[in-house]
Amino acid sequence: MQKNSPILHAEIDCLQNAGRIKNYKGTVLYSTLMPCYLCSGAIVHFRIKKLVVGENLNYKGTDSEKFLKAHGVKVTNLQSKECIAIMKKFIEKNPELWKEDSGT
Repeated sequence: MQKNSPILHAEIDCLQNAGRIKNYKGTVLYSTLMPCYLCSGAIVHFRIKKLVVGENLNYKGTDSEKFLKAHGVKVTNLQSKECIAIMKKFIEKNPELWKEDSGT
C-alpha cells in the first residue's frame, strides 16, 4: 500500500525501507514494472547501476528505460509471463487506482 502518499511507489518504498546506505553502487533494485520517471530519477540519484524488471508491457507511460540506460543503469527486463498476467489482472480489477497511480 502507498499509505496515501502520491510518491510512495514500490521503488521509493524499497529505498526508504533499505534505510541509509552510504553507497548504493553495488546494489540491484528489483521491480515488477519498468519504473516511472520519478522512480527512475531516484535510481539514478542513488547511483544504483543494476535494475531487474519483471515486465514493461502493462506500463507504457514513459520512456524511462532509455533514461536509465543513458545514465549508466544496466536494465534487465525479464518479460515474465507471470508478472504480465498479474499486472494485467490487477489493472482490469482496479482501473481507477491504476490510472491514479500510473498517471495514465
